[in-house]
Amino acid sequence: MGPQLRSQPMAPSCSRPACACPQIGVWHSNRTLAMNITTLAMDVSESLANKTLIVTTILENPYVMRRAGAQAPGGAGEQYEGFCVDMLHELAGILKFRFQLRLVEDGLYGAPEANGSWTGMVGELVNRKADLAVAAFTITAEREKVIDFSKPFMTLGISILYRVHMGRKPGYFSFLDPFSPAVWLFMLLAYLAVSCVLFLAARLSPYEWYNPHPCLRGRPHVLENQYSLGNSLWFPIGGFMQQGSEVLPRALSTRCVSGVWWAFTLIIISSYTANLAAFLTVQRMEVPVESADDLADQTNIEYGTIHAGSTMTFFQNSRYQTYQRMWNYMHSKQPSVFVKSTEEGIARVLNSRYAFLLESTMNEYHRRRNCNLTQIGGLLDTKGYGIGLPLGSPFRDEITLAILQLQENNRLEILKRKWWEGGKCPKEQDHRAKGLGMENIGGIFVVLICGLVVAVFVAVMEFVWATRRSAETEELSVCQEMLRELRQAVSCRKPTRSRRRRRPPARAGLALRAVREMRFSNGKLYAAPLAAEPAPQRLLEEPARPCTHIRICHECRRIQTLRGGPSTPRRPPPPEEGTPRRGGPRDLTEQE
Repeated sequence: MGPQLRSQPMAPSCSRPACACPQIGVWHSNRTLAMNITTLAMDVSESLANKTLIVTTILENPYVMRRAGAQAPGGAGEQYEGFCVDMLHELAGILKFRFQLRLVEDGLYGAPEANGSWTGMVGELVNRKADLAVAAFTITAEREKVIDFSKPFMTLGISILYRVHMGRKPGYFSFLDPFSPAVWLFMLLAYLAVSCVLFLAARLSPYEWYNPHPCLRGRPHVLENQYSLGNSLWFPIGGFMQQGSEVLPRALSTRCVSGVWWAFTLIIISSYTANLAAFLTVQRMEVPVESADDLADQTNIEYGTIHAGSTMTFFQNSRYQTYQRMWNYMHSKQPSVFVKSTEEGIARVLNSRYAFLLESTMNEYHRRRNCNLTQIGGLLDTKGYGIGLPLGSPFRDEITLAILQLQENNRLEILKRKWWEGGKCPKEQDHRAKGLGMENIGGIFVVLICGLVVAVFVAVMEFVWATRRSAETEELSVCQEMLRELRQAVSCRKPTRSRRRRRPPARAGLALRAVREMRFSNGKLYAAPLAAEPAPQRLLEEPARPCTHIRICHECRRIQTLRGGPSTPRRPPPPEEGTPRRGGPRDLTEQE
């Protein structure tokens, strides 16, 4: 067979407008391709070396900011600073090019018009007024149709920015916050109900009635009930405070009431203890909405985005039902809820009931510098920032390779930390517990002081009541009596005194005298001699005739003075020396 014929090299075609397409190889009819070796060996950095690029941008903190004190425009962006400016310097160092920053004329990122043209930075790239667009420039499918993008240098999403609504500041009575006022009210009602049921159950049950002195022969039919009204109110308090009480239930009914109340207090105290630390150490924040669904379901809070931005385009083209409702609201709301810049949106958030929809990176930056801002919910989508280039730009691959190199070297992460950190507000996830101050738990000291004042007042009232009922011979005023008691209290004397009571009647006086003149030894009671000289002492015996007598109760270990029936016998003559005193039968008059 003869040699194969080669076809003439065909001029390469290029579908991109105004694009210089150099010849890099020859395609032959035998399906072979001859590439230009010199083109393949070309160094990437040589294509942009010593070139000056026009870079369009927009002022946006912290990406591009005007440097403080800069007036005249510089050739390489000396009057601007920020994350994107530093990234441009890093790219220029790798690719050996120079750049000149220019702010976009209309101050917009770029959105399509009704006539098919584009505004903002996208319009300048389409019209070939700039070689690069470096800013917080979101990569979207609609923009990708008219311009080229590099690989994303930052990943982010749409978030909701709202102002902070702090709850009630910690006060002196913050220890009441773990329970709502309704819970405290129902606890008080439960306490009163348990006290009433306990009182009624103890009165109805025969097992709660008992004889307090079973050894008392004179009154075997006298029964007492320990659940008086005061004890019925005191017993639930002791159980609620987990301190117990000296009053113990005897009957099954009262034990059931006590067991149920103890179970109730166990759950209440455990719940209160579990929530107390959180309510005292963390200042709770009230958020009226918690997600985009909550924002779409209400109309009290307005919300919007930057006009002619990627966020507005996202809601406009979204097919998700919630986002469609949000777009219909924003599109039809008058006055308009769209803003021209991020600063205008943040000012509107702080000064009115307005939620701002913006990228999460900007959200994070402004929240760290303004503690009155917070993020609601999570991200609504996921996208990235990229460097925009004219459609068919020969610098696209070189810019992409340089961005990948910066990501692998962690240079982009270092630049982000440089411009995002350093805010005056702490990180939201830093909720370390702090020491409690008087503004948190000062109320419990107020309660303690009030309780002590009430206790002292009640003690004074009891003293006044007892003094007025006293029938002592000496006539002293209440103030004098109180001063005398205070002097004895602060003195170093032995803290003992006679019990003050009404003057006993004449018939009971003999029994009281007999009790005072007797002594108790080895479980038996002996009478003391009246004369100074020693006399034999003998055991008191039960008299045959009616008389006042003293009997030892070995169970109660108390001295009982008994009185007989209604008829009182004649007062017996005083006993002789050395003989025990005796008297007629009497009722109980005193217990020593």
